[in-house]
Amino acid sequence: MRKAILLVAMFGLAGSLWAADPFVGTWKMNAAKSKFSYPAPKSFTVIFVAQDNGVKVVQDMVEADGKAIHRSFALKYDGKDYPVTAPDQDAISVKKPDPNTAEYVGKKNGKEVWSGRAVVSKDGKSITDIGGGKDEKGQAFTYTYVMEKQ
Repeated sequence: MRKAILLVAMFGLAGSLWAADPFVGTWKMNAAKSKFSYPAPKSFTVIFVAQDNGVKVVQDMVEADGKAIHRSFALKYDGKDYPVTAPDQDAISVKKPDPNTAEYVGKKNGKEVWSGRAVVSKDGKSITDIGGGKDEKGQAFTYTYVMEKQ
């Protein structure tokens, strides 16, 4: 589930339908400012590329135990479910109530497994993504990712 948390957290960072999308770009986790209720990842990088009224998302991370994770997927910001290929999630839906905010829900077999909200700072240099859910054992978890634009 911890792998999914990273995936979910970063869905919220994806771009929007607006031309000057503050989410698009390359972002790296600031480990010192991020907080987790589980072992923190060693590193996490996300690239968002605008495409077809949505974004393509590429994620590379190293978990606390050293395991490398790579994911790539595409989605739009219309609140509909989009497929995700991962053992702990199979869909994501994202809405943007404003250009600097993305709200998302990660799902497995049609059931919500986590949700969160990502907000780009006014200066466009960081994103704070706060969320949580339950892992495959039913244990609650929370996270706060602080990502910095590269």
